[in-house]
Amino acid sequence: MPMVAMLMLLAAMAPPSVQAQPADATMDSRTREVVAVLSGAGDYDATFAPSFRAAVPRARFDAIARQLTTALGKPTGVEAIESTGPWAAHVRFAYERGTLKADVALDPGGDHLITGLLTRGVEPRGPAAPTLDAVVERLAAQPGTSVFALARLGDGPPQLSKARNASAPVAIGSAFKLVILAELVRSIEAGERKWSDVVTLDGSALPGGGYAQQPKGTRIALKELAERMISVSDNSATDILLFQLGRAKVEAMLPVIGFTDGGARNVPFLGALELFKLKGVDGGALGARYLSLTPAARRAFLDGAVRDTPIAAIPRDLFQNGKPLRIAELEWFASPNDLIRAMDWLRRHMDGPAGAELRAILSKNPGIPDATAHWRYVGYKGGSEPGVLTMAFLLQGKDGRWYAMANGVNDPAKDVDTLQFTGLMTRALDLAAPR
Repeated sequence: MPMVAMLMLLAAMAPPSVQAQPADATMDSRTREVVAVLSGAGDYDATFAPSFRAAVPRARFDAIARQLTTALGKPTGVEAIESTGPWAAHVRFAYERGTLKADVALDPGGDHLITGLLTRGVEPRGPAAPTLDAVVERLAAQPGTSVFALARLGDGPPQLSKARNASAPVAIGSAFKLVILAELVRSIEAGERKWSDVVTLDGSALPGGGYAQQPKGTRIALKELAERMISVSDNSATDILLFQLGRAKVEAMLPVIGFTDGGARNVPFLGALELFKLKGVDGGALGARYLSLTPAARRAFLDGAVRDTPIAAIPRDLFQNGKPLRIAELEWFASPNDLIRAMDWLRRHMDGPAGAELRAILSKNPGIPDATAHWRYVGYKGGSEPGVLTMAFLLQGKDGRWYAMANGVNDPAKDVDTLQFTGLMTRALDLAAPR
């Protein structure tokens, strides 16, 4: 699924320079320019370096700025700047109803334009939820259907300590990629594959991602594909892996890793491009035909009519208007309990032949940047599309104990408030951490 940019303006952070000198005055000036641009004024090109503007076009920046304004009100200034290097700092941007935390990096040469702006979460104004019960209550107040579960992991089944609709299957977006990762791990442990094995692209159409425009004959290691599938939710890497491993093999892993509440709704197990076609082609008519079929006929339909539908038939603006599209029918489905069991299965296999790479892949993107302040290890996979937001964590406390947390919201009427949701989950991670 297309991952909603969760509080994320990303560009490569400026490399350190041995000639760099402290830049307090310049940092102060540039961050105040950011406030002006976030307000809809200011000079984007004169504030951000070409490398940043290439990674984050003005239209994308403005879309995220509007999301922040909707959640927090208007930006009002800079609360604080804490230097983290000669040309880098943690910055707190003040809004009417809260604070945006970010890392800012300046080019050490030339005009010292901003080369990196990485948002690290928001703090709504007002008292934070004092307990996990309060977090769950505020989650329940979100529009749509909300689910939550926190469990302690050990030698036996996960032990729930906090739950809301924990066994209710909901649409999970890109969190389905955990199943593909699990099948890859199983195959490596069985000696069928190695992380270093190479896939050669055959020219088949791929959804958006790092490999969609690569020429036929391009060779990619399984480890690289898995890393991109999990860390940046690369849909092209996902489909390459799914069909390299085999749809039937991935389906067979569903009960093995504990995806049992979602059950048969995930069979046939869809690829990302297949789902985009089903939702988007002919105004959803292709998906309506698919839904009218029996499970066996659906499989044949995917391998025939859906495969043969050109990728150009998918509307270019699919998902861009924020309107949910058949999220209760065409999606991947799991309950919080399913996601916790899957994370527990992966945890148990971190000591196996595939363990070191698995541990690194699952933890490269912690989902919420500040999560690592309270936990020794944070594994993560999330998922989103309009009306769908899911976050699943594998957590090791600083005392060595293991936990998993999974949560989500489905709203068939409108998009989920990403900022409010991630703020609640940031607080949940803080409160759940063993002290």
